[in-house]
Amino acid sequence: MISKIIPEELIHKVQKHISNAERIVIVVHVGPDGDAMGSSLGLWHYLMTLNKEPVIIVPTAYPDFLSWMPGSECVMVYEENKETSEEFLAGADLIFALDFNDPKRMGNLSDAVMATTVPKILVDHHLHPSDFADVVISLPELSSTSELIFRLICRLGDFSKINLAGAECIYTGMMTDTGGFTYNSNKQEIYTIISELIKLGVDKDDIYRKVFNTYSADRLRLMGFCLYKKMKIYPEYKAALITLTAKELSMFNFKNGDSEGFVNIPLSIEGVDFSVFMREDNERIKLSFRSQGTFPANKVATDLFNGGGHLNAAGAESSASMSDTVAKFEDALENYKDFLEK
Repeated sequence: MISKIIPEELIHKVQKHISNAERIVIVVHVGPDGDAMGSSLGLWHYLMTLNKEPVIIVPTAYPDFLSWMPGSECVMVYEENKETSEEFLAGADLIFALDFNDPKRMGNLSDAVMATTVPKILVDHHLHPSDFADVVISLPELSSTSELIFRLICRLGDFSKINLAGAECIYTGMMTDTGGFTYNSNKQEIYTIISELIKLGVDKDDIYRKVFNTYSADRLRLMGFCLYKKMKIYPEYKAALITLTAKELSMFNFKNGDSEGFVNIPLSIEGVDFSVFMREDNERIKLSFRSQGTFPANKVATDLFNGGGHLNAAGAESSASMSDTVAKFEDALENYKDFLEK
């Protein structure tokens, strides 16, 4: 039995909005990851069973290792199809905003979405949602937005409308946002949901292989380069840092998604509880933060770079140079020493 943690009032509001809408647009954050893709495609497949006209618009391209996901070929990338995307937004009756807590997380897509006057429903599991949606379903205690989409569909009384394609997408989102169920995944009900998805035909072993074991040889060489040349350990702070410049990425024919998971690797080192990965991208530095135990990765991301996320997983961006971004990080490490587990 799965607990009914979404308030009944919100269920009724979502039900009413879906009933009154035909053309529904689903939007996610910049650099869509497995959870953004899993939750949006899971919802997309569900809305298709209701004979709606859903469209998924992502701000930037999703990683190649997620291109196998059922329905991904129908996802529209805003930066590649700006005019058509804006036409869909202009004609929408309802907008679902998934897996982000603030419009700025949509990057250049934000203005087009916020210019619409149609109802907006936020479904997310990040802390501190901003006030931009008409309906806000925000449950930071959950493992992923994909888990939340599963719960929402069930609460709408439509578990029977989750088909295999939708189930595969939801499972993928849950799996990737917990690092293969290695963090933020210790609650019993997660595995009850997984059991239900497997009953629908999900092959979890095959999905793991598709997501984690289909990378290019260049990606493996890039990983080796990171570990041998670019990883720095700070023993006194139980921390590690990996950095990659645009020039270094080009040496390994970098493609979107090739650095996925690199931030987690240093956490396998004894004595490292906090890991940061910095990657140069279009004159900005993208940062990923991971931790284990009680060390607050999200606090560091928020304090230093106005980012955010969860206790053990967070993200941010820096407009400074790589050297300045690294210096800011290193200078601040002493401030977080008290959060380390003794």
